[in-house]
Amino acid sequence: MDRRELADFLRRSRERLQPSDVGLIDDGRRRTPGLRREEVAMLAAMSADYYMRLEQARGPQPSTQVLAPLARALRLSEDERDHLYLLAGHRPPAGRQAGDRVRPGLLFLLDRLVDTPAQILTDIGDLLEQNTLAEALFGGVCPTRQEDRNIVWRWFTDPAHREEYPPEDRDHWSRVHAADLRAAAARRGDDPMVSDLVRRLRQVSAEFDELWRRHEVGVRRTGRLRLRHPSVGLIDLECEQLLSPAEDQHLMLYTAQPGSRNFEQLRLLRVLGGERFAGVSGPDQPGGSVAAVPGPAAAWPGGLG
Repeated sequence: MDRRELADFLRRSRERLQPSDVGLIDDGRRRTPGLRREEVAMLAAMSADYYMRLEQARGPQPSTQVLAPLARALRLSEDERDHLYLLAGHRPPAGRQAGDRVRPGLLFLLDRLVDTPAQILTDIGDLLEQNTLAEALFGGVCPTRQEDRNIVWRWFTDPAHREEYPPEDRDHWSRVHAADLRAAAARRGDDPMVSDLVRRLRQVSAEFDELWRRHEVGVRRTGRLRLRHPSVGLIDLECEQLLSPAEDQHLMLYTAQPGSRNFEQLRLLRVLGGERFAGVSGPDQPGGSVAAVPGPAAAWPGGLG
């Protein structure tokens, strides 16, 4: 808790508000701008003495049950509310999740990445969009069923989903998936979507349940991907994860050094397009790929170390 900064932030926020902003009548006898301390305390359903001590940097650490009505009383924006929680020494509450709607800025970038495989995923592993080269590299399109497009779910429940990844890498990717989902669950807080995903995974996968019990945490941002592609062979790519401001959607990029063998493999894939899936039948589409969602390396590059 940063008492001085918290006190200053509360005072400045209070002074920016006018009585009419919060439905109060201005009696015209205010010697200083903004609301009175007593008015903020009333709006937040707390004692005036307690609020005064907070503004004077001599109060106890406020609980999250105190901060939530205080943020509403001061008409704080979401960013300001998060700042209030951090100053008070608490983790901010989970913000609004983007869900299925991809942010326009991410779609703008995806449309212009014609020679680089790229995907857009949520922070818990739902594949939302991918460009043509990513489809050629990993296969398929985004399925319509929520659980089928989640790469963590597919990794731990569909053994065939791992076949294109070298056997010596598979245990590593299992740990990466569990650790990254653990980090996302902590960021989101009490989110029923995450709780349901974790609950179902622990019920159907003994491997995931054992990894979840380890409580390993690791956010993947950069790393490497090794994938056995039926048309171009083993390909080794650099991976970069770009976060949206809210950190709930990720743009994944897969690149190779120009002039390298891996770079030439990507160029060949761009020519071949989706030919690797011709004649392969699967549950998602007649004559299409079984792997409608990429494997873990496709979404979570890098290691735990």
